[in-house]
Amino acid sequence: MTGPGAVVPAAGARAATGPGDATADAAWSAAARTSLAETAATLASRFDASAAAVLEAGSEPATDAGIDRLLTARAAAVDAQVRDAWLRCIPADAGLALFAVGGYGRAELFPQSDVDLLVLVPEAADTASDADGAASASPAHAEALARFFALLWDAGLPVGHAVRTPRQCTEAAADITVLTAMLEARPLLADASAVATLQAAASPDLVWPAHEFFVAKREELRARHARYGDTADNLEPNLKEGPGGLRDVQTLRWMALRIIGTGDFESLVALGQLGADELATMQRQRRALSTLRFGLHLVAGKREERLRFDHQKTLAARLGHVDNADNLAVEQMMQGFYRSAALVLRLGERLLQRFEEQLEGEAQPQPLGPRFELRRGYLAARPHDAAVGELPWPADADEVLALFAAWAKHGDPAGMTGPAIAGLHSQTARALAESLPTIPSFDTAAPALRERFMQLLRGPQPVATLTRMARLGVLGRWIPAFSNVSGRMQFDLFHVYTVDQHTLAVLKNLASFASGQADERFNLAHEVWPRLRKPELLLLAGLFHDIAKGRGGDHSELGAVDAREFCTAMGLSAGDTALVEWLVREHLLMSVTAQKQDIADPEVIHRFATRVADRERLDHLYLLTCADIAGTSPKLWNAWKDRLLADLYTATRLALRRGLENPLAATERSAETRAAAHAMLAAFGVSDEGIEALFARMPEIGFQRGRPDQVAWQAASLREVALGDTRVRARPVAAHAGAIEVFVHTPDRAGLFAAIVATLDRCGLAIQQARVLDGPHGMIFDSFEVIPTDPRSPPAPEEIERRLAQALAGPLDSVKPARRTQPRHLRHFRISPQVGFDVVDAGAAGARTMLSLVCTDRPGLLADVADVLRSQALSVHDARIATFGERAEDVFQITTTTDGRNQPLDATRQEALRDALLACLEGDNR
Repeated sequence: MTGPGAVVPAAGARAATGPGDATADAAWSAAARTSLAETAATLASRFDASAAAVLEAGSEPATDAGIDRLLTARAAAVDAQVRDAWLRCIPADAGLALFAVGGYGRAELFPQSDVDLLVLVPEAADTASDADGAASASPAHAEALARFFALLWDAGLPVGHAVRTPRQCTEAAADITVLTAMLEARPLLADASAVATLQAAASPDLVWPAHEFFVAKREELRARHARYGDTADNLEPNLKEGPGGLRDVQTLRWMALRIIGTGDFESLVALGQLGADELATMQRQRRALSTLRFGLHLVAGKREERLRFDHQKTLAARLGHVDNADNLAVEQMMQGFYRSAALVLRLGERLLQRFEEQLEGEAQPQPLGPRFELRRGYLAARPHDAAVGELPWPADADEVLALFAAWAKHGDPAGMTGPAIAGLHSQTARALAESLPTIPSFDTAAPALRERFMQLLRGPQPVATLTRMARLGVLGRWIPAFSNVSGRMQFDLFHVYTVDQHTLAVLKNLASFASGQADERFNLAHEVWPRLRKPELLLLAGLFHDIAKGRGGDHSELGAVDAREFCTAMGLSAGDTALVEWLVREHLLMSVTAQKQDIADPEVIHRFATRVADRERLDHLYLLTCADIAGTSPKLWNAWKDRLLADLYTATRLALRRGLENPLAATERSAETRAAAHAMLAAFGVSDEGIEALFARMPEIGFQRGRPDQVAWQAASLREVALGDTRVRARPVAAHAGAIEVFVHTPDRAGLFAAIVATLDRCGLAIQQARVLDGPHGMIFDSFEVIPTDPRSPPAPEEIERRLAQALAGPLDSVKPARRTQPRHLRHFRISPQVGFDVVDAGAAGARTMLSLVCTDRPGLLADVADVLRSQALSVHDARIATFGERAEDVFQITTTTDGRNQPLDATRQEALRDALLACLEGDNR
């Protein structure tokens, strides 16, 4: 056991005061509380002054080395009070010893950290176990200890304590968490004999031998990473427990203590386990993370380890970050965190390997050609002169790219096409890190290096290679713009990954398309991929599509310039360069078109096809769009988006095949849909006369905008339904798990749309698209594409039908939107509502007003908006619902009724609607 602090004789400076006087104890606790509060205020002021000074010096606030002095100063202040309380309560001849354990044992005490204590009781004492299995002191000392702990609690210290004999310490250490805390025991009031006794009780000879400890802690680390690796923790990371957080640094220290006998990272340098450069990096990142954690405790005012949205802006300001034209202050702070965490993870992987080799010894290397070999499953560069024990790899850029080529050629993590390469050997990884400054950027590199890079993209596992290069810092050297977005986050709920993480996720999705294995999440991707002439061009587009984030201006335009410069330098042909440049510039085109426009409208398809111009661009853009949306957030991609993009792709491919000079007319589209739907109904035994009678009850525009299977399904729903009756149908969307299509046929009346929307909302369904068509005889044909808000418990189609039919059978005014509490995280992402109006031509239906609404999304938003439209006596004819994180962008086609006819809204009605919507939405911003 090691740690700051000398062995202190248990006798102390003075004897205990006896049983104690309640008044005197209360006075002592009050004085101690005041003293600790004054110390805390002083340390907080020092923290703020240090952050300001570091910022003024021109470096990042989170790199302040003074954080260590703050942590030890707080531990020293607590030490003084703990020792004084002990001496007030515990007789000098009690034979008890007091230790600080856990983080307090490291003398690393944050403002809201627990104060963990261990009282070591002599084995000869008459002890008994309490309910937690810890020993109680002998009856003679139990009262004194109770008084001691009470004093500390009354002084405001969050004390956790255990009272154990040496034997009970050994027994308790069977729990590896208990042993870990004991490893860092620091004597507060204990003589040398007590220290030796505690060390012996936790000896590897008695409990957790070094190898078993290492394996258990490694698995614990991996499980913790998996537990904290979801997207919520990425947006609101846990500074202590999350991947690359302070717990990772502590875990490496615990392993060193058990395996090597020292938890001092400086000592590991002398022992050859850590390089001086690696030590400097580890200490720098530990201090950066500690600064964030110290500041988080200050702004939260409680023990908070997760960097929640509630505290991010406040902490960034406290650290001295200031908004600028390109980056918000909070984004600057979070980029520093993500970069620190990435470096801790990178160094942790190396140390884990070295500890493993320390325990198990070096294995016989397995040669992989003249330049590389496998050591215990890790890829290593072969030493130039193993006899002198030098770092095995005086790497230059050519050697570095050759390393990644060998990695891709000789194996994969699964061991399916070669040896199961677990990763890069720690010594080679260190040498690679030291070699990074020798790697030129692509624009200054020799032609041979550029060609070698392109060979990596055209060779096996290109996405895995790019991912490895990114995580080891090589890609950021080769493409400096990628380094600028490494660790960069955007302060919103739409982008749940940093830009570099998102880019790698997009590339991973593209790799899945190339696997040849169908993925039910993507309807057409695996069919489209084999059509690509040069897949590496799509990979380059994925690599560059967001590379200009954070520079100000349109990142698509700026990224397209970067992509053109890169492709030109790489020697790509003019045509290939133009394709990559176009894809980067237009990478949002397909997503925006599908989600914000009516892709059932032939004119929309024609405009989109004109922008795309040829099938090669369409194939690439479709795949890039799928990969981009799915790589933005695991929760963002859904069956509705898959179907929407697949429908847009199919319709555009048909338009390009017909020729842009021959756009599909509405009448031709209607005839094709009618014929196809007729054939489907006939196949189910419906007579020609019956089919035509059903079609006569349907709106003509439905044949222009609907799919044949949709028209046939709706027509079949009308069989045996009397004119004027209501029919509600719901069905799962085939091959798209979770998506549901809802059809409502009912007499038109005021408030109908609002009642349907409110009912679907109460069913736990989120509307993605709505089409409201007026049919013959005053009937409406409403179609809704919906997805469950909770995919774990989606409502059955029969339940949806029942609840909608019940709602429509009663007074519509009684169907009101559900009241819900706004989720916590949305409070930090408020968007000022924007309401816009335009007039659109709906063909035979006449002119309509297009209402555009941009605002903060929240549960029940659409239901509330529909309720406002009902209160304004407006009819809804079409709706497009698009949500991007916390941002809702909805479009409605609406009319008002004048002289029995639907008319667009005049200026007075528009202003009244704007006021009503703002009054509804501004209530969300209170």
